[in-house]
Amino acid sequence: MSKAIVISNQKGGVGKTTTAINLAACLAAKGKLVLAVDMDPQGNLSSGLGIDRDETDNTVYDLMLGESTVYDCLHKGIIKNLDVIPSSVDLSAAELELAGIEGKEFLLREKIDEIREYYDYIIIDSPPSLNVLTLNGMTTADSVLIPIQCEYYALEGLTQLMYTIQLVRERLHPDLEIEGVLFTMFDKRTSLSQQVADNVRENLDQHIYDTVIPRNVRLAEAPSYGMPIHLYAPKSVGAESYDALAEEVIQGE
Repeated sequence: MSKAIVISNQKGGVGKTTTAINLAACLAAKGKLVLAVDMDPQGNLSSGLGIDRDETDNTVYDLMLGESTVYDCLHKGIIKNLDVIPSSVDLSAAELELAGIEGKEFLLREKIDEIREYYDYIIIDSPPSLNVLTLNGMTTADSVLIPIQCEYYALEGLTQLMYTIQLVRERLHPDLEIEGVLFTMFDKRTSLSQQVADNVRENLDQHIYDTVIPRNVRLAEAPSYGMPIHLYAPKSVGAESYDALAEEVIQGE
């Protein structure tokens, strides 16, 4: 039985795509069959895994509009055990193009259901906003993994996201769960990071991962080389952290 996890936070710059790329890659490295789906028009997950979007004919945009099959869109074996459905800038127009389509919030789920049985994990990267793309990610997923940057306004963005998830449960997907909250960009040199983490733990009644993702130069560099961190810098603290996160996700089953 496969598990679909959407990586989501309506606040940008929290390490959402970095987490999607590296969680998917680390799960694959542990022998799990993984599909990564790029639902962000910026396409950073796609390029971060070495896919040249300018050379890609079939993307999740074509999939949702019914112009390509899910098999047309698959990039197989990007790295061992990891397949990808890439994004494109055209996806930014999806909100308008899908406006009149009945059931537009479920278009991705219908397509992914065709191949879901072939994977152990499906990791979905969503855009940093609440729109039809985010909703498609949430209706396709079993659970939401929430990355939170350890900064002053972290709780404010988290409150908005919790409200969104509750609305999705009420109106679209009653079985949607919260997979867990992940602290990212943690800087142990400052007291602020620890204060934010302590504040979230005190005020949030949700699963919070033991793994904390630190600020790490290698993590920041890896996407420009089109590689996940465990291939780009396998001995870095970033690689060790995402490996530990993947293990936590597996053990949480």
